[in-house]
Amino acid sequence: MTSSIIQKYFPNLTDYQIKQFDQLYGLYQNWNSQINVISRKDIDLLYERHILHSLGIAKVCKFLPSQSVLDVGTGGGFPGIPLAILFPETKFLLVDSIGKKIKVVNEVSSAIGLKNLKAIHSRAEQVDEKFDFIVSRAVTQLKDFYPWIRGKFEKHSESDLKNGVLYLKGGDLQQELNESQMKNIKLFPLTDYFEEEFFETKYVVYFPAQ
Repeated sequence: MTSSIIQKYFPNLTDYQIKQFDQLYGLYQNWNSQINVISRKDIDLLYERHILHSLGIAKVCKFLPSQSVLDVGTGGGFPGIPLAILFPETKFLLVDSIGKKIKVVNEVSSAIGLKNLKAIHSRAEQVDEKFDFIVSRAVTQLKDFYPWIRGKFEKHSESDLKNGVLYLKGGDLQQELNESQMKNIKLFPLTDYFEEEFFETKYVVYFPAQ
C-alpha cells in the first residue's frame, strides 16, 4: 500500500513528504490492531478515505508558514496529520477528548518525524490559544461545533480566505447549515478536485470567524 493516490493529486511533494505518506499505512495498521481509531473495513482504503479526504482542505486553502491551525476532535489524526505533512512550516495543534487516540497521534507523528505538530488530550473549549484556521472532520453538528471554538481566532488574516473554519462534511447539508445560522458559508464540493466515487457527496464547509 503506497501513497500513489496522494501523489496523483499533489504532484509537487518532496521525497521526504512521499516517504512520510508511505509510512502511514503500516503505522495505522499496527496501531489500529491495538486501538480502534479507524473503521476496520476502512484500513485498506486509508489513503483515499482518510488521507486524501483530509487533504481536500488543502485544495481549498493553502496554509502559510506563519499560520497556526487547530484540529478539533482529531481522532486518529485526521485531518491534522496529512495537513501537517503537506504544510511542514505551518503549526498544527490536534486535540481530542479521548486520550488513547491522542496517544496514537503522537506515536504516528513521532515515527514519521513531524516537527510542526503537537497533540494533546483536551476538549476544544479548554484550549487557550488563538489560531488562523480551525479544521475538523464531522465531529458534530455545526450549530454545536461553533460554540466550542468561538473566540479562538487570530484577528489578522493573511490568506485569500479570511480566518475561519474548514470543516469536512458529507451528505445533504442544507438543513444543518440553516440550523447553524453561520454567515457567509461556502461549500466546496470535493468532486471539483478528486475523481474517486467516495467524494461524490463530500464537501469542505468554510465560514469565517463570527
